Amino acid sequence: MVVILIGAGGVALAVSALVQSVVQSELVATFGQRRRSRKMSKLSAHYIICGSGRVGSHLVRDLVRTNQDFVVIEQDQQKAAEFSQRGFNVLVSDATLEETLREARVEHARGLAACLPDDADNVYVVLIARDLNPNLHIVARAAEEQAEAKLLRAGANHVVAPTIIGGHRMAVALTKPAVSEFMDSIAANELGLGFEQFEVDAASSLVGKKLRSTTIRSELDIVIVSIRRQSGETLFNPSGDSQIESGDILIAIGRAESLSELNKLARGVS
Repeated sequence: MVVILIGAGGVALAVSALVQSVVQSELVATFGQRRRSRKMSKLSAHYIICGSGRVGSHLVRDLVRTNQDFVVIEQDQQKAAEFSQRGFNVLVSDATLEETLREARVEHARGLAACLPDDADNVYVVLIARDLNPNLHIVARAAEEQAEAKLLRAGANHVVAPTIIGGHRMAVALTKPAVSEFMDSIAANELGLGFEQFEVDAASSLVGKKLRSTTIRSELDIVIVSIRRQSGETLFNPSGDSQIESGDILIAIGRAESLSELNKLARGVS
């Protein structure tokens, strides 16, 4: 009887510990999901990454490096768990569903990347996202060349075909190795340089000034590669006499700290 009682007690204790562990993990998961939901409900001017495969993972890495707010939509629970453990906003859902994009606050997002492996799925994502947010900047991945036209018609601003880009990069590396090495060093941040774009706000002190009259080159040591006007006109390698106007987009190359200062100047932040 003593052995039976001890055995029954041990089993009961083990079951109790197991139930407690399961309940505790469920509570932690529930509260964690609620916390993430509250955090996502406040997101604005963020980016949405649909699919976290090879292309999506590289996108996430770059967004983390530049301290951008983003949401990853991923159906694979294991991949989603990995991103969630790193503290990222993740939705374990189907990106082709309207309710999923709404939950990711697509109406308030700045941009969306459709990185799903299937071209048809990316077309669906682009169509829905464009309908929900007409001003959204959408970049879509195309596995096949013929999908590019469909994605553009669906509403994508840009279409990236990795196979085509890979071919171009190989051609440059083969025929212009010095150019290829320079671009690779910038991408890998080996030189401490980066490309950025800045929209000039109406309140910016740069408005109405000629490039040579600003501190962009003389003090910040930044090179303005081009200026894109609101009219669509693009000034490549603008001269010092080029005047900066409100709404201009400056494409610049320079060091991170200098680019941060130019960002403040362009926004009119003192």
